[in-house]
Amino acid sequence: MKKLLLSLSLLTVGYISNAQFVEQATGFPTQSRGIEDIKIIDANTVWGLAYDGSGAGDNVQEFTRTIDGGATWTPGVIDLGDPALKIGNLVAIDADTAWVSYFVDQTGQGGVAKTTDGGQSWNMQTSGYFIGATSWCDGVHFFDANNGIAWGDPESTTTTHLEFYRTTDGGDTWSTLPAFNSAAFTSGDFAYAGSYAYSGNTIWIPTAKGKIYRSNDQGLTWTRINSPIADFGGGITTTSAGSLYFSDANNGILIGRTLNTTTTPVSVSGRKIYRTTNGGTTWSPFVTYTSQYNGTISYIPGTTILVGTGTIGTGTSAVSYTGYSTDNAATWTDYDSGIQRTSIAFLNENLGWAGGFNASDIQGGIFRFDGTLANQLFSTNTFKVYPNPANASVTISSKQGDAYSLKVTDITGKTMLTKEYSSVENNVDISNLASGLYFFEFKSGSKSETIKIMKK
Repeated sequence: MKKLLLSLSLLTVGYISNAQFVEQATGFPTQSRGIEDIKIIDANTVWGLAYDGSGAGDNVQEFTRTIDGGATWTPGVIDLGDPALKIGNLVAIDADTAWVSYFVDQTGQGGVAKTTDGGQSWNMQTSGYFIGATSWCDGVHFFDANNGIAWGDPESTTTTHLEFYRTTDGGDTWSTLPAFNSAAFTSGDFAYAGSYAYSGNTIWIPTAKGKIYRSNDQGLTWTRINSPIADFGGGITTTSAGSLYFSDANNGILIGRTLNTTTTPVSVSGRKIYRTTNGGTTWSPFVTYTSQYNGTISYIPGTTILVGTGTIGTGTSAVSYTGYSTDNAATWTDYDSGIQRTSIAFLNENLGWAGGFNASDIQGGIFRFDGTLANQLFSTNTFKVYPNPANASVTISSKQGDAYSLKVTDITGKTMLTKEYSSVENNVDISNLASGLYFFEFKSGSKSETIKIMKK
């Protein structure tokens, strides 16, 4: 069974002039190469994993890399000795060193390959691993130059845990992790190729039975967590899929998708969002998620700011968006629209890249978010309101100490509360409000921002 996480097909669209992002050329000679995995090392060094964006579904073993901030990108082939092997994910730690996970499309197995020369050559590292009857290498991740893990499906139908390997020498040698939480393992469960989340030394791996395997110590020990959705990739429960995003070891979101399997390709008929403040141990009740940011989402490292891409509509009526959220995807600020972008990643609030589709080796494929424009974007008075959902009170925090006004309205537009504040942090009593959805509108000078809050 093909184990790549189910997603909507991405096709190329026309190029539109856009002053907010600087278009760069990924260098691929084949047209319509998309970027599905961006790894930013520093302001100069970035890796991107390619896929076929033409709609033909061709297998692609290619990457592109820049060492000068995107002024030039050099494409390359991930030569694994077999062009039929699928690439699950890519992780890099500097300009020369990167790893990929790979597998056979229909039969699984696979392993990990490493480059130490910027992708000119790739060497298999996990020979002898992922060879069980039901093995399937689902991913590799490195926390630094030495410490990394690789994981996959149970080796056989009687195995009581996922297949895990760990290295402390950059992958020169790998050790098998002992069985963990075997009593809690759900028979027949498996992971999905390239599907995981990480922050610092913590990593989360979701599965086909709605479980999440979490490690807080670089993969040495693991805990199995129940999630609020049935399946993260539509493999067992064909109508359920989802994605995890974490800003740190504790705070994150889960967006669950209801899949419509009667369409070709499979479409999404609805989304729900859940939030956690304890690393996924528990999740808040779901809120229906209708945002146009339904594509790729990621946190800016060291912040609670999300950046995202997405599309509303289909065919010629589809409109694509790029934007950001400062309240864990409760509300989004559109930064621009009209250009379809794939993956997105930021180094900090001032610098990031978003994937696209190339027209040729000298035109298109990726966009750099310019630092000057980034400063304009994030210099506005951004607010946080928590907890959300809330019961008796909420705390409002502001990045700046400027005076601001607050107006709270209900879904009918009726004003329920108005206040003036000047402190960086303020507590607001909402115990008298009825349960439901409210809009917290902040104004400071000519700037404004609105955040949705659910009152329990």
